[in-house]
Amino acid sequence: MAEDAVFRIAGVTKSFGPNLVLGGIDLALRAGEVTVLMGANGAGKSTLVKILSGVYRLDGGAMTLAGAPHDPATPAEAMRAGVVTVHQNINDGVVAALDVATNLTLDRLNGAAAPLFFSRRRVRREARAIAGRMGLSLDLSADIAGLSLADRQMVAIARAMSHEPKVMILDEPTASLSNSEATRLFQLIDRLRDRGVAILYISHRMSDIRRIADRILSLRDGAIVGTFDEAPLDYEGAVNAMLGQTVDKRAIKARAATKTVFSADDLRIAPGARPFSFSLGAGEVVAVTGLVGVGKTALAETLFAIRKPLGGTMRLDARAYAPASPGRAIDAGVFLVAKDRASSGLVPDFNIYENISLPFLRRLSRLGVSQRRGERHVARAQIGELSIVCRSERDNLATLSGGNQQKVTVGRWLSQPCHLLVLDEPFQGVDIAARRDIAAKLRAGAGGRATLLFLTELDEAMETADRILVMSEHTLIGEHRNEDVDMDRLLAEVAGRDVRGAA
Repeated sequence: MAEDAVFRIAGVTKSFGPNLVLGGIDLALRAGEVTVLMGANGAGKSTLVKILSGVYRLDGGAMTLAGAPHDPATPAEAMRAGVVTVHQNINDGVVAALDVATNLTLDRLNGAAAPLFFSRRRVRREARAIAGRMGLSLDLSADIAGLSLADRQMVAIARAMSHEPKVMILDEPTASLSNSEATRLFQLIDRLRDRGVAILYISHRMSDIRRIADRILSLRDGAIVGTFDEAPLDYEGAVNAMLGQTVDKRAIKARAATKTVFSADDLRIAPGARPFSFSLGAGEVVAVTGLVGVGKTALAETLFAIRKPLGGTMRLDARAYAPASPGRAIDAGVFLVAKDRASSGLVPDFNIYENISLPFLRRLSRLGVSQRRGERHVARAQIGELSIVCRSERDNLATLSGGNQQKVTVGRWLSQPCHLLVLDEPFQGVDIAARRDIAAKLRAGAGGRATLLFLTELDEAMETADRILVMSEHTLIGEHRNEDVDMDRLLAEVAGRDVRGAA
């Protein structure tokens, strides 16, 4: 490790019950340097951050800060020692009901060192000093609730910097920001770096990483598996290390579409993003892959009318498609399996057949009266086809394992015919056996519909899809038929390099 490291961790381990989450982490953070930490979902990033910031205690190993032992029991203790974290959820760093000045000085108004009497004049004076040091030009009397996400983020960082930290941890800070807002954030990060703060920046967005990284660490399965600090930084190598050096490709026979079911022309889904076009055919399964935060969920939600496109047109079965609501999308024959089971409308207190039939009660009713026998019949069919482990369709959803709950989620939308089936991370939180059950069912039942999956893991795309599209920065930059795929090119595209037209 570097001799000028401000913060060191050596052999840090953490388990939750029998599950080893961190298996001996070693890293050093240096003053005036931005270290980017990349890792797929479940790699251990959040657990590591919580240990560094005092939310969790480590099980093994040691940490030192400026040469002294560092093992904070609480976030407040970590903050007093000089380790400050700005979490991905912006509201964790600000209080919406208070104004900017009070938020900037909030930590000084609490604790043993807080003044006995509250003075609005002193609060504003100290807030002006903090804002001035950070180059923050906001109305100090403005309520946080009325600010943009970017301005809230700036306030959260300025508040954190008021502690004069030695180490700043930024967890996916641009996840909710536009390109212009992210540029303002990067300027602030440059200020922090120039002031000698050691910065740990957690992100998958390649535009962020290319802009600010001095070095990159790749985390996989609770271990640092790659360190990239030689100029020019090897971004593609970092992505490859994060995802794994090899992709387990299960043999499938890629199918060609019989006819176009859905098409999008010059579609734009984020401010400043490049428009893109694509089409989906009957009987084929298409995967859109890319790192976290590149716009996969935004596209899924656009197709299902949760959000409106910023430009372009869509057609479904050769007719204009612009639904006003998700309900209208369902009526048109477009279904979405959402990434988060909770947001997809599953009700833990309902049984399996009630959850499966919920969006289709009108179809399964007669003269407005629910037909329970028909609902149970539909549910039993999905239980059999997806190998859902349960006693019967009357079991409450909450009694099932996470993998079987996910099968119910998918089974709901497979229970009725549709033109376009969209699935956002359908294998999230399920084991390999459940994943392959779901993938086999999706392929076997593709029939006359188009099926579009949004997947971060390349393994999942390779073993499920007929075609693979690559997304970066809210646009599509690559397309591969799933036969003898050029993995170097695919990984380069996942890393954000548009190689179309390259020799």
